[in-house]
Amino acid sequence: MEKILEFLKIIKDFLTYPIVNGEKVDITAGTFLTIIIAVVVVTYLLKIVHKVVTSKLPEEDKNKFISIFGFLKYLSYIMVILVILHSSGVNLTVLLTASAALFVGLGFALQYLFQDIISGILIILDQSLHVGDIIEVGGKVGRVFEIRLRTTRAVTRDDRVIIIPNHKFLTDSIYNYTQNSKITRESVKVGVAYGCDIDLVTKLLMEVAQEQKGVLKTPKSFVLFEDFGDSSLLFSINFYTYDSFGEPKIKSAMRYNIDAKFRAHNISIPFPQRDLHIIQERPFQHIPVGKTESSNEN
Repeated sequence: MEKILEFLKIIKDFLTYPIVNGEKVDITAGTFLTIIIAVVVVTYLLKIVHKVVTSKLPEEDKNKFISIFGFLKYLSYIMVILVILHSSGVNLTVLLTASAALFVGLGFALQYLFQDIISGILIILDQSLHVGDIIEVGGKVGRVFEIRLRTTRAVTRDDRVIIIPNHKFLTDSIYNYTQNSKITRESVKVGVAYGCDIDLVTKLLMEVAQEQKGVLKTPKSFVLFEDFGDSSLLFSINFYTYDSFGEPKIKSAMRYNIDAKFRAHNISIPFPQRDLHIIQERPFQHIPVGKTESSNEN
């Protein structure tokens, strides 16, 4: 029994051994050991949470949570250490007061950083954006190839990379072409001269869509007679494609084919024309060459 009491006394002396002994801060070996144990426990719990959350996600979405759990891990460590120090009698008010000015400066500097991080977490959790989605931001169309905790990266049609702060997805209007489906509907517009056979125009446009590589057979393409324009009858051929990122090339090839078919069938694509009406109070006067109107009047 005496040995047990002596052993417990040794443990107590060890746990109460002061590592940092100051007027305002007093940290013992027990406090330090508690912090180590708490960090280990938090790390283990976060691994369990990570496994549970990612178990039901597609493979391409699992890597998105690496950044989130990295951020949560360090945040949890800070919170645990502060709680343990406070419960051990360490006066944190002194530390916080001494660094208040620094915290204010960091607060302003890190305002957008944390805004981007929180936005990134929400984007990943609610699955509103995926790698491979086609988006339009700032008038540029790009394919998302990486979603990070702070930024999202997309490559444009001219092979340039757009780095988008994640808060843009919450504060601005971003078009996601493939949010509902990988299939998108596109259209090519064309005008034909008044008097053309509109049934033939419709037939030729349907042939163009059926012959074009990259245009889906199902859903079926269709032609719309959109309006009576100032100088032409306005048509559009509407088609469906999986490749909305490369649709400019598809549309260009279709325009080449439309022009060739229209030429072969004598269907003209008119240019704008205007009728000019001149209203005058007196007839035109003939002015001989080399004389001005004023000299003629004299």
